[in-house]
This record gives sequence, C-alpha cells and structure tokens, in this order.
Amino acid sequence: MTLEIEKMMTGQLYQPSDPLLAQARERAHTTCHRYNLLSHDGSSNRKRYLKSLLGKVEKTCLIEPPFFCDYGYNISLGDNVYFSFNRTILDHARVRIGNGVKLGPGVHLYTAVHPINPGERSIGLERSVGIEIEDNVWVGSDSIIFPCVHIGQNTVVGSGSVVTESLPANVVAVSNPCRPTENVESLFMQDKKQLNIRCTPQTRYA
Repeated sequence: MTLEIEKMMTGQLYQPSDPLLAQARERAHTTCHRYNLLSHDGSSNRKRYLKSLLGKVEKTCLIEPPFFCDYGYNISLGDNVYFSFNRTILDHARVRIGNGVKLGPGVHLYTAVHPINPGERSIGLERSVGIEIEDNVWVGSDSIIFPCVHIGQNTVVGSGSVVTESLPANVVAVSNPCRPTENVESLFMQDKKQLNIRCTPQTRYA
C-alpha cells in the first residue's frame, strides 16, 4: 500500500493524481463501462464483472446499469442488495451496504471531501470519509448520501433527499437536508389501516 492510498483510506489529505490511484480508477472505470454495455440476458457475465470490480458482493445482489464507481474495491455489499438504474458511488473511502438494502433510481453516494482551503484545492488535494448503510434500508430515487453518513437499519429515506448527517434506525427521513419525520413502525400501522379502509368492499352480494 502506497502512502497516498493509506492517507486516502484513513481520512487524511491525499493526492488523487498518485499513479497507483490513477491506475486503479482507470481499471474501475473500464470495468464499469464494459458492465454497462452488457445485454440484459447476460446475468452470469454481470456477476463476473461485479465480483472482479467490488471488494465484496454476494450472489443475490442485483445492480441495474448504468453503474459507476471510482475504485470498486472500497465497496462492500451484503445479501439481497438491489441498485436501480443510474447509480454513482465515489468510493474513495469504505462504503459498506448491509443486507436487504434497496436504492432507487438515481441515488448517489459520495465519500470524497474537497478542502475548504483554496490553497489545498489548487494543488489537487482531497480527503475521503466512509459511508455505512445498515440492513433493510430503503433509499428513494434521486437521493444523495454524503461522506461520514451512517444510516441505521430499517430506515426509509424519501425520494430527492440530501443526506448530510447520520440517521438512526427505524425512521422515515426526508428533505434537504434530510431529517427524520416519523417512526417506521407507526407509519406502517397507518398505511395498513388506510389500506384496509381502501380495500373494504362497499357492496356486499348475497
């Protein structure tokens, strides 16, 4: 492991133009490009590409193309993970996604952090902080998850949300910035009650 890779993985300022980092990104971009060109009936080839690209991926994972990432080896996917279309993960740090996680269309995960100091930016330095999404989380379409975010299990993130801070388990969270609004269990009971009302037959036949 080179010094720049070590700094990238530990949240320090690092130089992304380091030759080994540039080479790793080129490999990941090429693999993503080939993956995105595969036909829909080429599921076995897709699994092969994902296995070569990602740090950990289970057989039950499904990623719809197009999918883009910067390194791949920093991404860990649990069982029964589903990514809908048009996904970008800037995995300059660890991205751990638990079992049963579903990401809607256009959801993006960013671990890259650009310095506030203009002098550091001008010489290309950046920093990265990881993302963790626990089991059975649902993230609605066109949401963005920023660095240093941890999302607790069973939480639902509404479509179009911008997640800048960590979210606890078992909540529904929405908006920009994304904030918890309700408890998953209470909202589930409300939905169940409304569904029962809508589905109750209004006319009974003899």
